Amino acid sequence: MSSTRARWRTSWSLAGRLAVALLAMSGARAFAGDLERLVMPGPLATAHADLEKDCGNCHQPFDRTSQRVLCLECHEEVAADLSATRGFHGRLPQPKELDCKSCHTEHAGRNADIVGLQRDAFLHQRTDFPLEGAHTRARCASCHPETKKFREAPSDCVDCHAEDEPHQGRLGTRCGDCHDVTSWRSARFDHAETKFPLVGRHQKVECQLCHPNERYQDTPMACASCHQLDDVHRGSFGSDCGGCHSPRGWQKGDFDHDRDTRFPLREAHGRAECQDCHRNDPRTDKLKTDCLSCHSSDDAHRGRNGPSCEKCHGTNAWKPSTFEHDRDTKFSLRGGHRDATCESCHAKPPFEEKPKRDCYSCHEKDDVHDGGQGQDCGRCHDERSWTGQVRFDHELTRFPLLGIHAVTACEECHSGHVFRGTERSCAVCHVDEDAHRGSLGPHCERCHNPNGWPLWEFDHEFETDFPLRGRHEGLSCAACHQTAVHGAIQLPKDCQGCHQRDDAHRGAFGRDCGRCHSENSWSGALRMR
Repeated sequence: MSSTRARWRTSWSLAGRLAVALLAMSGARAFAGDLERLVMPGPLATAHADLEKDCGNCHQPFDRTSQRVLCLECHEEVAADLSATRGFHGRLPQPKELDCKSCHTEHAGRNADIVGLQRDAFLHQRTDFPLEGAHTRARCASCHPETKKFREAPSDCVDCHAEDEPHQGRLGTRCGDCHDVTSWRSARFDHAETKFPLVGRHQKVECQLCHPNERYQDTPMACASCHQLDDVHRGSFGSDCGGCHSPRGWQKGDFDHDRDTRFPLREAHGRAECQDCHRNDPRTDKLKTDCLSCHSSDDAHRGRNGPSCEKCHGTNAWKPSTFEHDRDTKFSLRGGHRDATCESCHAKPPFEEKPKRDCYSCHEKDDVHDGGQGQDCGRCHDERSWTGQVRFDHELTRFPLLGIHAVTACEECHSGHVFRGTERSCAVCHVDEDAHRGSLGPHCERCHNPNGWPLWEFDHEFETDFPLRGRHEGLSCAACHQTAVHGAIQLPKDCQGCHQRDDAHRGAFGRDCGRCHSENSWSGALRMR
């Protein structure tokens, strides 16, 4: 081929010089056309055969640079590619400086391949459609049928892959927005650019679960649309599950009761189920936050202590109460008060009426003294018990307790719990124990002491004006004191007062028996003084 072209160039060079000479001599232009065809290097390819009649279609005399311009005037599509720097020709290195004949040689015969395409060595990267991924393995004929020009090959996905497209056109024709050239299944669709970004467990859900039958338009976005069967509230909380739950899982809610409401959940409240308090949709049915609104049936006080249960109770349990009477009031609970029920003292709600703190206000009915000892019960009694150890100091009264009196029960002397006006004389309490039957008067203390009746001491010689001598010394008290007296003892001191029956003289010698007799015996009379 190269030698043939060389011979044609040599012939053209000689013919050309000859043609110029003839034209100069004759001046006939018509003859010039015939001469050009006569000296033409060779036939044009079949595609350009109709241009052989006029060499001026492709050549201008004496101007080789015009050939490129004339080519592009016919090949408008190539000219447009060069101008826009697109397509195969527009992407060639320095495309504006290349002549068409550099790649497309003419005048080589009708069957000459003026395109010069070498399929195996063709660089598809220099086209508007670089081959990547699975396209590098495709056959040329798959995209370039013989009946179509190479530039007519489609570049949109659906033009070639309409049968492979599972969405049936519902998502449009821009397959590249989601899929790449590696594989249809390796989709790179960014759901975050839609109105429903995929968060949490939604990222792992198959597309078909939300888009059955490749339905993408007007897909419902409300939680209940997909999760109605998962709604344990059965619709009572509405369809906006996202208000409480998170896409991370039903059990991982984004709703923070402490942060998003005015009622932080503490202790037992934190363990309660939502429906325990929210029987209806919480967005429309706002619950009251006072304790009794939920716990009226649990109120052991039946409302007597008011609605502010938190003043006494915590949120962990009703018992034990957080209220401390010793700390939170001015009346510390001691002894029996500690075991008393609230209602024992608080007959009315404490927020309406505060009980008085004196004993008598609560224990008037318990006062066995009927007010006789006044209203200051604390002088004698303490909080442990009424009948417990009484701290009344009897030593401060007009009757100090000595001896057996100190261990005697109060009731022994104060029957009926009457203390004021109690008799202090021995005879009043010990009348049944008086062996003298009152003959020695009411003042037992003259002989006896509180340590016991047998422990008595009475000196007749010093205590009376009738010393006991002789036989009188061994007599029992009852021998002379036989009649009960209530005041001072009045007994006769002369002999006749007691021994009138023993007077053998029958009073003949008078009443002064001591003139003849002594206290030792009646017999053995003394001489008369």
